[in-house]
Amino acid sequence: MREDGHEQKGGWVVLGGAHLLNRTAPPHDEDTLALVHVPGLEVTRPATTVTATWHSLGPTTVHVRTAGGAPLASGVIDGSDLWSHAMPAPVLRELIGPAPGLIPLCYLAPYPGGYHVYAQIRFHPEDACFVRTTPEPVGAGPVEELSWLQPALRAHSEHHRALNNHRRYFRTHMAGTELEVKYTLDPAPDIWDASMSLLKALRDGELEGCRPEYRDEFQINHTENHLFDVTGPETEIGYASFIPTVTAGHVLKRKWYTQDAFARREELTSGIDVRPDSFETYLRDQLGLEVAALPPFERVRYDIQCESMRTGHIFGIFLDRCSLLTAPDIVLSQCELEYLRSRSVLDPTDGELLAEMERISRWLGGHLAARGWATEPTYYSKRTFLRDVVAQRPDLSARP
Repeated sequence: MREDGHEQKGGWVVLGGAHLLNRTAPPHDEDTLALVHVPGLEVTRPATTVTATWHSLGPTTVHVRTAGGAPLASGVIDGSDLWSHAMPAPVLRELIGPAPGLIPLCYLAPYPGGYHVYAQIRFHPEDACFVRTTPEPVGAGPVEELSWLQPALRAHSEHHRALNNHRRYFRTHMAGTELEVKYTLDPAPDIWDASMSLLKALRDGELEGCRPEYRDEFQINHTENHLFDVTGPETEIGYASFIPTVTAGHVLKRKWYTQDAFARREELTSGIDVRPDSFETYLRDQLGLEVAALPPFERVRYDIQCESMRTGHIFGIFLDRCSLLTAPDIVLSQCELEYLRSRSVLDPTDGELLAEMERISRWLGGHLAARGWATEPTYYSKRTFLRDVVAQRPDLSARP
């Protein structure tokens, strides 16, 4: 509600000079700001992440002010006419004048007591992504009075290195621990069709509060894996897997555990320059491990990147098909949910992460069960699958 008692619907995208975000010049009262009224962008209230797609905004009211509060101009612009190649389009330029370096600065969502501020972290001609920087609403009063401006700039300044970083991934919770829920798919679907079905469900908002990750919604992985069962020393029990890279060398993936589980210690080491016929020697001589070779397999994996807009946590939903190199008819098909990273400068707890992952896992389980592919999670791992294969087919234990 506004202080005058009128409900304030939608929100505001604030445009201004890039120096207000990148700190390349000090702010001045003469700086030009444009307040673009838009439909509400939050998927949940409050959210951690919001996105704006310019062409979908429709006709928008734009109020141009100086940072000192002096009115300069007002007008109505269609959202598709705001930008041209990430620069102000002619219609917007005519309204704002020659203000240099104009970009989206933030998104303002009205709340009782002021506004939640979402700082812009990605900007493209077609859209932009914003993350919330205010734990509580700031700057009560009509938006045109700019009471929110200084609190918004202070909040951005407190986190400017993370917010201005090229990747915009701010943290990884429970670093060094893989958090993963697995579903064994039986009967196994075509994983491409299954992936597209899941991706469409996320795009359509079927998982409340979640959407495909902004500009990184789908990835394809197709690799060989050379996996070794690590049987000792006792503190090292788990597995070691060599995965060739598309450039040179291998990634060595280590996991530590005595049994398959939700949370396991994990470590990745890139740039391992070892020939396949020397993998076992490397593990024994360089790392001091006791290992047993398991049959190598080919892995085709489609990764759907799922972003929780309310918490900022990003999860991978992987559709996975593994077949033995020496016996392609022996196949394991799985769907995995894995925590990847978090895009937030606020301070979500590990407990909130686990609760959100459990919520998404329940939704994913329902999606799979409705199609007859899986009825409940299983922690059946590639290592256990390969062990079972060798137990049934000892002739496959030797590496090619």
